[in-house]
Amino acid sequence: MRSIISYNVNGLRSAINKGFFDWIAQEQPDIIGIQEIKAQQGDVDLSQIEQLGYHHYWHPAEKKGYSGVATFTKLKPSLVIHGCGLEKYDREGRCLRTDFDDWTLLNCYLPSGTTGEERQQFKMEFLDDFFEFVQQLKQERPNLVIIGDYNIAHTEMDIHNPKSNKNSSGFLPEERAWMTKWLSQGGFTDAFRAIHPTKQEYSWWSFRANSRANNKGWRIDYQCISGKMVERLNNASQMTEVVHSDHCPVWAQYNLP
Repeated sequence: MRSIISYNVNGLRSAINKGFFDWIAQEQPDIIGIQEIKAQQGDVDLSQIEQLGYHHYWHPAEKKGYSGVATFTKLKPSLVIHGCGLEKYDREGRCLRTDFDDWTLLNCYLPSGTTGEERQQFKMEFLDDFFEFVQQLKQERPNLVIIGDYNIAHTEMDIHNPKSNKNSSGFLPEERAWMTKWLSQGGFTDAFRAIHPTKQEYSWWSFRANSRANNKGWRIDYQCISGKMVERLNNASQMTEVVHSDHCPVWAQYNLP
């Protein structure tokens, strides 16, 4: 059995100050992919992570204090690729690939459209380009685990108040339609929904209005899987009690050597 965690830490240094590395030491996942690191590798003392036996790989944004992803793994990958080969996305540090045996992990931070029309357009362009990129990758590497903050709540089950958010970025009809396409035409399975088809749990809560305490959240963080990884899936959950960020970790367990 192998455990994989996806976690938007909303600033790695901030999360470390809240005990993030101590939590990893306690939890000991085989792989943890983190998003929105807002840091370069040299900004962080990684001795504790290295002592725990993790290899670490980074794809930060060019802009300091913004975006970026990193993957900490006890399994040594056979291949690491930074980015998806499209400069306008890669300069924002949105995708990090690691290959293991016959399967591939993509640790991704999909754009948010909440800051205005220009970024919403950027998000929709990314979604289309990312879909095509992954379909091409799937020809070469069919067994995929694509983890990360997708910044989309897919169905009304995945958001606390669907009616009042129907015009909100992250729950727009066109975003939800993309997620449906991703799971159907794209050939992916939402690991959490595969295990819990009707459970209402969230992975992100606004800092406003005591949202987390009142569990007024959105489920926007996913592990989406294809090929043999679907039959290898053993369990999945939101680790809602873990608090280093406005997101919580998204955990899944796979039958892997």
